[in-house]
Amino acid sequence: MSDGATLADTVEQQRVRELRAAQSNAEQLFHEVEARRLIRAGIAESQLNQEIYDLAREMFEISTYWHKRIVRAGANTLLPYAENPPDHTIGEDDILFLDLGPVFEEYEADFGRTFVIGSDPAKLKMRDDVGKAFADGKRYFRETPDITASQLYAYAVSLAEKYGWEFGGPIAGHLIGQFPHEKIADDKVTLYVHPKSNLRMRSTDEKGRLRHWILEIHFVDRERRIGGFFEELLTVG
Repeated sequence: MSDGATLADTVEQQRVRELRAAQSNAEQLFHEVEARRLIRAGIAESQLNQEIYDLAREMFEISTYWHKRIVRAGANTLLPYAENPPDHTIGEDDILFLDLGPVFEEYEADFGRTFVIGSDPAKLKMRDDVGKAFADGKRYFRETPDITASQLYAYAVSLAEKYGWEFGGPIAGHLIGQFPHEKIADDKVTLYVHPKSNLRMRSTDEKGRLRHWILEIHFVDRERRIGGFFEELLTVG
């Protein structure tokens, strides 16, 4: 193996370590949110958002997020990322999800989870199903070497049907990496897990590096007016 190849391998291994560490930190943040019982009835989404922001500063000195911080509860869980719904007060028997994109050092994390207050069976099933579907999607990605972004999106949509829900998002994931991650100006297709993107997900970027991706699962039930969300790294174990 040439010195150039060895260096490239070393650099890639470091990128993977940094991405994994960023996600591990995000996961710790979510665990602490639960441990401190910040998720509770009677507070507005905006208040919970601020409390999580303050906690992240306390734990990791985080003040930079590469996308807006999402706290959605009740009927707002039906809405995709691009929407900006009115502030909702979390109810006694409610469902909500968090979608955070903190930057640790120079590396991005993107982490999303669903939480249920109360014991409503449909809401608990929604929470559990988005996690199961994420595992299914990651398995499918690993088993399909030449998979394109549109193929993975189609599979994510099929998972919603499998579990008895509707897929709620216009995308099912996106690129992730060193902050700021690779972007093409005004591109809302190519670097996303998008139904119109034919990009091979294991292709390399303009610097010859492997691309790393986030998979996001957003299921909704419009009749019950509930949604669930699960998101984390797809290409790093």
